[in-house]
Amino acid sequence: MRALKLHELTLAERLADIAVDALIDEADLSPKPALVDRRGNGAHDDLHLGLMHASALSLWPMFKEMAEAALEFGEVGLPLREALGRLGREGEQAMLATTGGVNTHRGAIWALGLLTAAAALDSRDVTLNAARLALLDDRFAPRPMSHGAQVARRYGARGAREEAQLGFPSVIQRGLPQLRKSRLQNAGEQNARLDALLAIMTELADTCVLYRAGPEGLRTMQQGAQAVLDAGGSATLAGRRHLHALDTQLLALNASPGGAADLLAACLFIDRLDGAF
Repeated sequence: MRALKLHELTLAERLADIAVDALIDEADLSPKPALVDRRGNGAHDDLHLGLMHASALSLWPMFKEMAEAALEFGEVGLPLREALGRLGREGEQAMLATTGGVNTHRGAIWALGLLTAAAALDSRDVTLNAARLALLDDRFAPRPMSHGAQVARRYGARGAREEAQLGFPSVIQRGLPQLRKSRLQNAGEQNARLDALLAIMTELADTCVLYRAGPEGLRTMQQGAQAVLDAGGSATLAGRRHLHALDTQLLALNASPGGAADLLAACLFIDRLDGAF
């Protein structure tokens, strides 16, 4: 009996797979402080793990089309930027249709969409090309300010747009180095990913937390995440105690670090590129 032979994946399909895998891996990672994971809904009353999975899978065609657009245009420029904007808005509508109107991955559409297109252009300069794309202004983008943009302006914080325009410093300078450091210390893959999330949280002005809990919530997130890492990380008993305390504090504030979660997905995407290419 001959085995079923699947078609060889195109570059765009491989990149879409990596993007969706990163979103699902982020959702599954447990125990994340005040975020949806395998334990429960965190600080959300409208989200659950199954919905996060369905949302991620609904975005696969969008990521594929973004990579194909990058390959078609072949360079960073306004035509590609505006094509990505259009595809992102279409992907958001597909996501909302899947989730019944719940915003599960709007921030991830922005971050991973840019990175997917940038990787299709050149996998060696992903964050640089993503930053160059983010700096271009999409003339057709709706102008109403998101909650994240509103609180970024109110508190003088760096929002998702600025994070991308700077080449994802929270990922490159914090998340990825901690991910690889924890792996070298034999922390285990899940603990290494938790440590990467915490490293991102230590300095990120997470607009999701600011919107829900203001500066107090942000300080709680940053200081609590640093306490886990200072105690030896999530692979240690002391680190786990601090992680549990941080989870309890953020839940009491109804503060969910969704911006950090989006950047962890970006971190996992970039990390996986190294092995894929």
